[in-house]
Amino acid sequence: MRPNRPVTAALCAAALALSAAACGPGDAEAGGDAKPTVSASLPGTDGIKIPDQLRDKLKEHGIDVEKWKGGAWKNWKKEDWLREAGDYINPVIEGLWDSDRMRDAEQPQQPAVDPDAGKDQGVTDPTPVPVSAKAASAPYHQSVPQAGKVFFDGPEGSMVCSATVVKDPAHPGKSNLVWTAGHCVHAGKSGGWYRNIAFVPSYNNAAKAAAQLKGAPREQVAPYGVWWSDWAQTSDQWIATGGPTGGAGAPYDFAVLHVTPEKGGGKSLEETVGSALPVDFNAPAVAKVSGLTATGYPAAAPFDGQKAYQCTDKPGRLSLTAAAPVMYRIGCNMTGGSSGGGWVAAGSDGKPALVSNTSIGPAKAGWLAGPRLGPEAKGIFDAVSGKFK
Repeated sequence: MRPNRPVTAALCAAALALSAAACGPGDAEAGGDAKPTVSASLPGTDGIKIPDQLRDKLKEHGIDVEKWKGGAWKNWKKEDWLREAGDYINPVIEGLWDSDRMRDAEQPQQPAVDPDAGKDQGVTDPTPVPVSAKAASAPYHQSVPQAGKVFFDGPEGSMVCSATVVKDPAHPGKSNLVWTAGHCVHAGKSGGWYRNIAFVPSYNNAAKAAAQLKGAPREQVAPYGVWWSDWAQTSDQWIATGGPTGGAGAPYDFAVLHVTPEKGGGKSLEETVGSALPVDFNAPAVAKVSGLTATGYPAAAPFDGQKAYQCTDKPGRLSLTAAAPVMYRIGCNMTGGSSGGGWVAAGSDGKPALVSNTSIGPAKAGWLAGPRLGPEAKGIFDAVSGKFK
């Protein structure tokens, strides 16, 4: 990574330690010296499925399904990179995410950024003391059943973030909604929507070492299936102003996915994993939160992206600009790949709820920051929920 980046827009799998550069197009504007490697093994894609609601959108943008199936999705010409909120398309390519391609989706590189990002801007508390992440207990389906990984392709290759299964008021007990970071689905002002976005709940459920996962059956790393995102929304602020250093979009760096099982089936995601977290858009002010827990799959050293970890800390405040909404900030040494992972605290009713997600952090991992969810986040959530009533 180039030196002297003020803060990274974070933790996206393929580049590390909180660098959204790995998530971006890799040009000078995006700050993308990080070049994640596309997996060598690319399985056949004969099983492509196109959700009905996407057919007209594909035609509108001149996308030939057969060419897309044959690899045209790898065309990242800027003029062809769909970037507007309503341009999201993500047809299922069955078998694309096999176990090796998922395992190889992390190629972290260490960025160099200022650990004092946000200092003297708006209301910012002292930099928190670093907290060492602790390994989540395996099997993950019992300890963190809502957690998982989001896989996607960008101009630089295959990448990964973390994510959380969340409840859907429109479908009680049968949610197909997943919460993650905006930079895990859209490149912000420098690009458009990423492609082949899929969610894997309880990835590597048994917490096996990376060497044990090489050539493993997909059922071993994705025991609850691969769920493709047939719709996604992130904030207008992230699309307009987000970037590899977070930028003005960082306080709005969140996204909601609606997912569908790759191989079809009658059960919802929530029924399949047996759990989902409520999202609290009225969580207490930062100073009133006694503690929260961030979960993710960090990929840069000393981690390898294959196992889930957690940090628990009392949050402080971080303001990137005086006019921007304050962000939560905690001590945590999780690295790239943990972006988008859920932050859980006691919600307004005192019960566990998702109140934020990992967004940004410094080069030398020691703290993480996440957006405080407010009206903008609720509007996106309600829009996705309402779209699939």
